[in-house]
Amino acid sequence: MMDSQTRNELAGRFGAIASQAGKLIMAIYADAPRVDTKPDGSPVSDADRESERLIREQLSKVLPDVPLVAEESFDPARCPQVPERFLLVDPLDGTREFISRNGEFTVNIALIDNGHPIVGCVYAPACNAMYIAGAHAFHATLSPGAALPPLAELKPIATRPYPQAGLSAVASRSHLDANTQNFLKRLPIASHRNAGSSLKFCVIAQGEADVYPRLAPTMEWDTAAGQAVLVAAGGCVIGTDGAALRYGKAERGFRNDGFVAWGRSPLSGAANDA
Repeated sequence: MMDSQTRNELAGRFGAIASQAGKLIMAIYADAPRVDTKPDGSPVSDADRESERLIREQLSKVLPDVPLVAEESFDPARCPQVPERFLLVDPLDGTREFISRNGEFTVNIALIDNGHPIVGCVYAPACNAMYIAGAHAFHATLSPGAALPPLAELKPIATRPYPQAGLSAVASRSHLDANTQNFLKRLPIASHRNAGSSLKFCVIAQGEADVYPRLAPTMEWDTAAGQAVLVAAGGCVIGTDGAALRYGKAERGFRNDGFVAWGRSPLSGAANDA
């Protein structure tokens, strides 16, 4: 396992790369982005492609010997086998939010080691919100393209104890299905909010919500960076098997089953109900 200092240093490097990608994305956002439809029916914009190109180029300088799996260049027909340590990148998570112009889209970079995300960065350039995690989790208010301050100057973030008055749930703005809604009905939910992209993990990580269920399938690049931030802040992400969500599932095309993200330990019985 990589030592804590190296993980924190890498988190800062990831944040710097994400800031540059955010600057590129916002330049396209200010104009009229070209949007195409991928074979699976999901949208893809020129911002997705250009962001991935920049991130791939910069990561090759930081971790030249570590293979990278990224959303836009991924070909399910030629699914790569990966070693225990590899990178996962979603260059623009929340393309629907990008197209609808609600600002809730993110840049996601994560380093996986032995199935677990050990370093991660989630950056929402339209919100000037940067979240990075190595051994610890941090938040910074950062304009796209701006230099990331040293970690010692960033704000540490942590999840909160579950409120006695009831949980605050956060769920997908674009992918809220019936199974997720039924799961939430079985919990003591006092408040609920919707959010786009991997920001849902970060809302919990900084103590503003307690649970995020996503019971429909996702891809590993959708969740890895957010999970890294949440775990470093004191939370967990539990799959349908009752264990922490793991990465490197090349035999499944890097596809996740459902999961529940928690600010602290899962409530008794709730994880199994997922």
